[in-house]
Amino acid sequence: MLSRTVDSVSDRLRQYGAVPSDVSPVSASLAVDIRTFPWIRRLASDYAFAYANVAPFFAGDPATPDAWADTIRRSQSYARQPAQIARVIADQQQRRGAPAASRASGARLADPATRVVITGQQAGLFGGPLFTLLKALTAMKLAAKVEREHHVPVVPVFWIDAEDHDWPEVSGCTVLDAELAPSSIRLADLDGAGHLPIARLSLTTDSATAVDRLDAALPDSEFKASIIASLRKAYAPGTSMATAFGTWIEEVLGPHGLVVYDSSDVAAKPLARDVFVTEVSQPGNTARIAARAGEALVAKGYHAQATLADGTVSLFHLNAERAPVRIDGNRAFIGDRELSRPQLVDEATEHPEHFSPNVLLRPIVQDTVFPTICYVAGPNELAYLGQLKGVYAHFGVPMPLMYQRATATLADSATVRFLNKYQLPLTALRAQDEATLNQLLESQLPPSVEQSLAAAAAAINERMAAVAAAVPQIDPTLEGTVKSTLGKLQHEVQSLHNKVIQAAKRRDETLRRQFQRAQALTFPQGHPQEREVGFVWFLNRYGPALVDRLIDELPLEMGHHWVLTI
Repeated sequence: MLSRTVDSVSDRLRQYGAVPSDVSPVSASLAVDIRTFPWIRRLASDYAFAYANVAPFFAGDPATPDAWADTIRRSQSYARQPAQIARVIADQQQRRGAPAASRASGARLADPATRVVITGQQAGLFGGPLFTLLKALTAMKLAAKVEREHHVPVVPVFWIDAEDHDWPEVSGCTVLDAELAPSSIRLADLDGAGHLPIARLSLTTDSATAVDRLDAALPDSEFKASIIASLRKAYAPGTSMATAFGTWIEEVLGPHGLVVYDSSDVAAKPLARDVFVTEVSQPGNTARIAARAGEALVAKGYHAQATLADGTVSLFHLNAERAPVRIDGNRAFIGDRELSRPQLVDEATEHPEHFSPNVLLRPIVQDTVFPTICYVAGPNELAYLGQLKGVYAHFGVPMPLMYQRATATLADSATVRFLNKYQLPLTALRAQDEATLNQLLESQLPPSVEQSLAAAAAAINERMAAVAAAVPQIDPTLEGTVKSTLGKLQHEVQSLHNKVIQAAKRRDETLRRQFQRAQALTFPQGHPQEREVGFVWFLNRYGPALVDRLIDELPLEMGHHWVLTI
């Protein structure tokens, strides 16, 4: 249900400072308890509302000040190479032409005192869905608050998962047209798509065609020409998919100080050398530790996100393609190529740029490279992160806090008024049929109509029940005829009822349009807006001020989905 009630989670966050004490966290928004969403798993809801249940799997409760202070201390005790990562970041920013504010934030990483709040995502076309923007904004807002509350320099970092090779995941972008109908733009398969890391895929002239299709699909607005010009520049033929994504994210959020990091950069690989060497020297340990944690999660009624075969090496080898690494005794296999285990260890030592972490090892590499105190995760990412506490200990890397990203639907005032007027829960708009609309229209019928139809149905049932009791005394073979007649009468009454509903629909076309518009905006094609619609559509609609508004108004309170009026 839509709610304006703030519970104990909000109180704890207000104490910490994530929700200003003098401002209602829902003054310009509607809060929806995530436990009402069927796609939210129990682990995510317990993390927000019953942290004690999941505490053994994580580093601390991010809703408490002490957890932040402890995590900062643990992070400070682990030696990293701040000058080197700052230099890598500066070089990346130079190549992408990053804004001044982003470069200034990157330079702060050279200070050994600086901590990082980090998030990341795959390099989705034109920036990916809205939730990518929400992830980055959550990291930015958290970084600012931790810096203010704990008096330590904190930089927000966005990690581009540039070595992932899931081409279908990144090659498309969906926007809404002027009538709020979804339109999907998709790149043609690039050479190596599905086999090579995204960073190794070079855009072709098809990228210009994709921008043309986006231009045609987006409704006209005063911001459209500037957005399209920026995307043509970022997604120029010959540019890597990851670089194009980073350039665009940097243009949108770099002026607010976000640092964008391309994880495929070979210059940063030596910073993770020890992780790679340990993984190939002790093969299978990471997978076994994570598997045991997964079993413990399942035993507590949760689910294990990452399941790997025993002995799996949590690395890929980067050569002709992104190939899995296997070790069997003293033999190692990279795809179909065989070498000795010592040779593999030597290669990891001498050429760390040849290796890439899998889903279990990526957070360890991330927090070895950066002085991370918090990772901003999607609600359902928490499952695999909950399998990694022992893995962090195995590598001697301090585990950061995990914070659920802000989750939101961006709506206009008409949609919010519609939800409030008819007291509809947000999830009532999800089903892509007219069941909810019919119920809504039915509730708007004059009571006398419903009462009369109900009375007629009741009278028919009562009278036919009397007939059914009397007829068998005359001729038992007529019992079936009575039942058949009752069914026909009931069908006719229901048919009349449906005709009344249809007449109401025709009479109240305004209500129908309001419902269908709200449905198309909040759950396009039946999917949550933040997961379906590219954030470029919102920028086109609201302009650069959208980012400013979200920085000011996007609540950080975990456990709630926010319907924000923009």
